[in-house]
Amino acid sequence: MRRKNQKSLLALLLIMIVSLFAVISGCSGEEKNVKSAGESQETKDKEEKVVRIGYQKYGTLNILKKQGTLDKALKSHGYSVEWIQFPAGPQLLEGLNVGSIDIGHTGEAPPIFAQAAGTDLVYIGHEPESPLSEAILVPKDSPIRTVQDLKGKKVALNKGSNVHYLLVKALEKAGLTINDIEPKYLVPGDARAAFEQGSVDAWVIWDPFFAVAETETGARVLADGKDLVKNREFYLASRKFAENHKEVIDLLLEEINKIDQWAKSAPKEVAELLSPELGIDVASLEKAAKRRTYGVQKISEQVLNDQQVIADTFHQLKLIPEKINVKEAALEETNN
Repeated sequence: MRRKNQKSLLALLLIMIVSLFAVISGCSGEEKNVKSAGESQETKDKEEKVVRIGYQKYGTLNILKKQGTLDKALKSHGYSVEWIQFPAGPQLLEGLNVGSIDIGHTGEAPPIFAQAAGTDLVYIGHEPESPLSEAILVPKDSPIRTVQDLKGKKVALNKGSNVHYLLVKALEKAGLTINDIEPKYLVPGDARAAFEQGSVDAWVIWDPFFAVAETETGARVLADGKDLVKNREFYLASRKFAENHKEVIDLLLEEINKIDQWAKSAPKEVAELLSPELGIDVASLEKAAKRRTYGVQKISEQVLNDQQVIADTFHQLKLIPEKINVKEAALEETNN
């Protein structure tokens, strides 16, 4: 009888030991899960504190990057900045579309093409009109004298960029269409080479490449944007980033405005500041700085309407497949 009781006690003890181990193991697993979740959230928070800014070779963002004032301002709010350079606006907005950047700047046309392609972007600000900062160029000894003379000629341009619209409007004024020329879609570096080698008859380009071509090759202006286009520079962001990081957007525009106020009266200083970083001579950069305008502004109803006109033009020319509503790319506060 005693042996039977001993066996029962032993069995009960074993059950208690197993149960205790199960409880300890469960608690340990729960602690690991909580720790893992905490680490995951901490990693996510750190990732969300990086602001990735896309920029091109020239513009207020270049000055801002060089001065380092935005980096300092954002650091005080717990953010770090990653600067990523792109050859032109269309490529920059493709970066925005795939999520490699959060904020960037382009001319008028790229956001229209990007919106038509499904990029969920929003307009967050813009610089004033600078129609003299882009032009159709021909070699200094070219027999081409008027825009009408471009009929049947090879014209280099960056597809979907601001100068695409300039070319359309210039041809329209001359009684021609894009179908009357032979467009060669090239990024600025390749277009410059083709222009100098005589592979194309004309080049539609913006500053500072425009100024460099004048300074170094003696390129002649066939037509600039005056009385044809407004040529605004826009600041854009992914919708998700703009809605979730309003403080960053506000701080960015505040710092851009400070730089603009300095730059508008200091073209030579701007040129000297940017020359080493851009690898462009001071004379060319000063020429470009003098013909652009500064003073960041909020997006207005009129600006959105102007963008809609450009979008409708591209749709009529079948350059974008479907009609878009530009106001869908405005922040909610803009529409209110």
